[in-house]
Amino acid sequence: MNFISAVIPVFNESESLYELHREITSVCSNNNYQYEIIFVDDGSTDGSWDVISRLTTDDPNLKGIQFRRNFGKAAALNAGFKEARGDVVFTLDADLQDDPNEIPAFLELLESQELDVISGWKKRRYDPWHKVGPSRVFNKMVSSLTKVNLHDHNCGFKCYRREVLQEVHLYGELHRFVPVLAAARGFKVGELVVNHRKRQFGYSKYGVRRIVKGFLDLITVYMLTGYGHRPQHLLGTLGLTCFGGSACLTLSLVITWIIDRIGEHPPTFHLHERAVFYFALFGVIIGIQLLTAGFLAELVTQQTSRDEQIYAVKDTIGLNTELNAD
Repeated sequence: MNFISAVIPVFNESESLYELHREITSVCSNNNYQYEIIFVDDGSTDGSWDVISRLTTDDPNLKGIQFRRNFGKAAALNAGFKEARGDVVFTLDADLQDDPNEIPAFLELLESQELDVISGWKKRRYDPWHKVGPSRVFNKMVSSLTKVNLHDHNCGFKCYRREVLQEVHLYGELHRFVPVLAAARGFKVGELVVNHRKRQFGYSKYGVRRIVKGFLDLITVYMLTGYGHRPQHLLGTLGLTCFGGSACLTLSLVITWIIDRIGEHPPTFHLHERAVFYFALFGVIIGIQLLTAGFLAELVTQQTSRDEQIYAVKDTIGLNTELNAD
């Protein structure tokens, strides 16, 4: 296993690219790795693509993909994964905070424990508090909900056997959940403590919006891994629960109505005068809607193709295929 691919999303990191390229090539040279580096320019406006173009003139193992605009990290990784030819695929952030000298440790752990995915764990972090705090809470939530116990789901430094990436489909902001999606398909996932370095150039793209998006994506991943191919199990269960609740309310209401009419005294109420009657009716309606939605979701799941490209490519350099670039 000496052929590795490094897929690196780039968004306004022109100052870091020369040093990052030097560090990766140095590690590969020192360890006799056959390698390729795939930079994916995700709509940068600072000249990052010019830097990538210059680097390719000196390194035939470097490839570049330029998006027409910023499509997000998941789209950038997806494009890079499609072009990766290595037996093992690494992902790194382009800001120099991930240390390429950790690559041999990843490969050693991958083989010694027969893992399919390894996620980096930035045990000691050099990020601002407003990024570290929410990240730790988020990681605990992900581990608890998905049962994939990793300390740092957000870490961009990961490695995968190539067959993993042939089965995991990325879109939206799901890049941080690749280990979860892989585990759901039966792949073996582990983690490795990695050296985290201070940012030298630029600024972090992390913000409050990412926290909200991350929580929503967590719900999405939970649905995909738990019910992605059997949505009726969830929607149908909710629908039957509504029916069951409505049945209990209706039964209690009917019993009360019968008791109220036993004896010689006149009835004290009519069914339509009780709020419970409307709750029961509402439950029946919601139950029918959920069951119907479940059936429709099953049909969509069976018929929808997952091959739609989620990004637009403006230019490419050194690729085996041209990814529909003009």
